[in-house]
Amino acid sequence: MGWKAAEKLIRHWKILRGDNVMIIRGKDKGETGVVKRVVRSQNRVIVEGKNLVKKHIKAGAGHEGGIFTVEAPLHASNVQVVDPVTGRPCKVGTRYLEDGTKVRVSRGLGASGSIIPRPEILKIRTTPRPTVAGPKDTPMDLVLEKTYDAKTGKGMPDL
Repeated sequence: MGWKAAEKLIRHWKILRGDNVMIIRGKDKGETGVVKRVVRSQNRVIVEGKNLVKKHIKAGAGHEGGIFTVEAPLHASNVQVVDPVTGRPCKVGTRYLEDGTKVRVSRGLGASGSIIPRPEILKIRTTPRPTVAGPKDTPMDLVLEKTYDAKTGKGMPDL
């Protein structure tokens, strides 16, 4: 990717995987769907069951060929998050609640200003955390060992 293309990448993404979005341009204009995948390197999103195209796949060793219908990516500017209250497309802003938590809110013309919840699918990890310590993990007794005392200064290196 050249530097010109890198300049045009979206830095702060407002659309997340699992968001309910409405397509505002293209052949599926006006339809809503759930974001299946976000391709940040190309500023594109894949919406479940929308923007379907026919793909010709040649037969290989492990699979058979044919004409398959697949979901093509849409540019991020062609979709907008759906306001949970009004059901219309809206812009996404951020606010901080009284307790200090950062939330997404709907904004723009005709938007309700309500909180847009984070999708539940983001809480599920694609690769589960390891439960058994591996060969490169630090043993727990070394992790819990106290090596510095703030009051006496024990453990400070001699400079």
